[in-house]
Amino acid sequence: MGLEITISEKGALAWAQTRKCVACHTTGTYLQMRPALTPVLGKPSEEMRSFFVEELKKSRELGIEALKTGIRPTQVAYIAQGLVEWDAHVNGTLSDDARDALSLMLKLQSEDGSWGNTDCWPPFESSSYQGATIAALALSTVPGFLNEMNQDQTAVVAQLKTYLQKKEPPHDYARVLLLWTATRMTDVMTDRQKQQTIEMLWSHQREDGGWSIRTFSSPEAWGGGHRAKKLRAEPEFEDPPSDGHQTGLAVFILREAGVPADDERIQRAVKWLKSNQRQSGRWWTRSLNTDNFHFITYSGTFYPLLALHRCNAL
Repeated sequence: MGLEITISEKGALAWAQTRKCVACHTTGTYLQMRPALTPVLGKPSEEMRSFFVEELKKSRELGIEALKTGIRPTQVAYIAQGLVEWDAHVNGTLSDDARDALSLMLKLQSEDGSWGNTDCWPPFESSSYQGATIAALALSTVPGFLNEMNQDQTAVVAQLKTYLQKKEPPHDYARVLLLWTATRMTDVMTDRQKQQTIEMLWSHQREDGGWSIRTFSSPEAWGGGHRAKKLRAEPEFEDPPSDGHQTGLAVFILREAGVPADDERIQRAVKWLKSNQRQSGRWWTRSLNTDNFHFITYSGTFYPLLALHRCNAL
């Protein structure tokens, strides 16, 4: 499993060096997911953590009003979660950098309880609902922060929980993200809702054992529907193939939700993952947005790694 880690490290650093931003699908995913693989793959990139700390500094300098525009609230949420994940799996204690990121993130909540995002690049940069789940994951990964919040911060978290409890997810993909959130922030879903979402996930599993991201939303429900024409024109629109992104995400979250690794359906998915890794080390996933670039292949490689790790199959 060395080649795909080399690709993932280089991909994140290349994006940071050339695009110089925390992007959900590359640098954001890297620090969100890579620290959890520390026990089997070693310490993540210190350079990437330093990049996140520098981006946090730049964000603070912009000011709150500027940070509340566009995708910036969700970017700050990714910075916070990345630094918290590092602390959870590398440091073992909440750092001042992570604490600062969480504090800044809590100042960027929208009036409805979500975190602002764009709506044009699904599945990541496509809804404020998705931004809210990232904020919730950041807050609940190292629970100690929740115990030291002031009154204003406590009110923000309460509003976030209310939003996630009452807001109807825009599609099944968002329901999967809510289940992921509920494995850490446990009071945003009832036990019955969690079980219903697990059953929903099973209903999307394909005959080959994998999952396809394209079955988790209608084209019109992704973001603002900007990619509907592209998606409906795809030759495999009626029967999309399984992909690395959704198969890895489904298995990872099912395991986080308590489904045992020896469940026959999980094992079918593990077999699919082991059979569909490319020689390059990647698990390819076709972009929902463009056929020029397939950036989703980046998360489509990290999610399978976490899934196999959670199944003791690395």
